[in-house]
Amino acid sequence: MADLCLVINLGSSSLKAALVDSTGTAPWHSSRSIAADESLDEVLESWLAPELEPHRQEVSLIGHRVVHGGERFTAPTRITPEVEATLEELIPLAPLHNPPALKGLAWSRRWAPQLPQWACFDTAFHSSLPAAAYSYAIPQDFRCRGFRRFGFHGINHQHVAETAAEQWRSQGRDPSRLRLISAHLGAGASLAAVKGGRCIDTTMGYTPLEGLVMATRSGSIDPGLLLELMREGYSEDQMARILQKESGLKGLSGLSGDMRDIREAAAHGHNGAIRALEVFRHRLLQLLGSMAASLGGVDVLALTGGIGEHDRQLHEELSESLRWWGAFTTVVIPADEEGMIARLCRRHSETPASAAVG
Repeated sequence: MADLCLVINLGSSSLKAALVDSTGTAPWHSSRSIAADESLDEVLESWLAPELEPHRQEVSLIGHRVVHGGERFTAPTRITPEVEATLEELIPLAPLHNPPALKGLAWSRRWAPQLPQWACFDTAFHSSLPAAAYSYAIPQDFRCRGFRRFGFHGINHQHVAETAAEQWRSQGRDPSRLRLISAHLGAGASLAAVKGGRCIDTTMGYTPLEGLVMATRSGSIDPGLLLELMREGYSEDQMARILQKESGLKGLSGLSGDMRDIREAAAHGHNGAIRALEVFRHRLLQLLGSMAASLGGVDVLALTGGIGEHDRQLHEELSESLRWWGAFTTVVIPADEEGMIARLCRRHSETPASAAVG
């Protein structure tokens, strides 16, 4: 029986794919890095297609992760030629991530032209942000052009929010009153303040550069620093490389962007690694405090992502440093973007009024 949802999750240099059934079970799940000299089209055709061939007749719909939906796409959206054309127009908002997603769309349409395809957006969960949270203090002309905070990691933040709400309900508590901070801590890192299931604040902004210290991304810095680099003659490409590829834990430590490497080096007295941990922790605590302020208190802190799930030392540090919050619960919820995408696709495809545009 055809009841599997194929989920394709393409990053700037990685490909994750899963087959998820109607119960949420994934009978097949795999991932692969994409080297700089590899063609994504060739990887899809030579690696993914053969992997999927035994299950081809069981797939009933296809879901894609798309990082940026702009202001237009705020819900899972059935792909049509018009939608695809609009997604092409949004490429400047996520130049590293949206193009691979569009290639994945094109490939899966060739692979199974008869199947419906849906796009799920990392920005969609944050579409509930109030104006006070998404507006930058810049002139109206710029705000009218769409320069605002969008937020990212929304698919996993929504998975965390729904999982935490179900846990809260199982304890006989009202999920509509749950004050949750979802902490997605990995190579990319962001926080989301979720009140009664709705995101009301987040740390990433117009791009995934804002907010926390990340593996190689700077997080928030003084815009005046960027102006100074421009005055010194740094080009747009140079600044993008510095902020996206050479900063964060890697830039602070002078060693690596991998938290496991940083922990090991710090344990052996590496000054750069020690500094990286101190700055990472300081910024995380600072922004956790801001999320708590937006919520008016915290009931649950949910840790997710590679660092959030596995760094036990960080768990201990947070437990010690956040005692001032009073009574709250810390939980670990494994990331599951592929499972959430499958649930969203099924949820919206089974709704008769599902529109082409979110």
